[in-house]
Amino acid sequence: MISARRSFNGSLPVAQLPRLCEALAASDGTIAYDIEFDRDELGIAYLGLRAQAELTLTCQRTLEPFAWPVRIDTRLGLIVREEDEAGLPAGYEPLLLESAELRPAEVIEDELLLALPLIPVKPGLEESDHTWSTDPEQTEEPQRPNPFAALSSLKKG
Repeated sequence: MISARRSFNGSLPVAQLPRLCEALAASDGTIAYDIEFDRDELGIAYLGLRAQAELTLTCQRTLEPFAWPVRIDTRLGLIVREEDEAGLPAGYEPLLLESAELRPAEVIEDELLLALPLIPVKPGLEESDHTWSTDPEQTEEPQRPNPFAALSSLKKG
């Protein structure tokens, strides 16, 4: 594939990616992808991957599903030994080939899993209307009248 500079594009149903489906609220939708195999000017074999999808996640604040747009544009340096990772140029992510066979759907699934947020929060809910602080000087509690203030005037009199 690399020497022939092959490229592929198409769409893949989200439901066909079982590991990704485990992390999602729903397995509907499709993933549009472009994959190209080539060598760069230094002779390093790489796989260029561009993918885009709208995945359904569960908001961890409201526990409601929401659509999360994902765009991936990465270049994966193909290596056969872990030691070869040090020889990859900046901007390349390593892809360790354990055999001569490469499954593009698994590569797409791996990259989508890496693109998911650690704690999904529906856009717009990131900011809270209250600022939390551990500093007692910065608390924003409203000033309330002291219920014992009337007693102090009786004590003086």
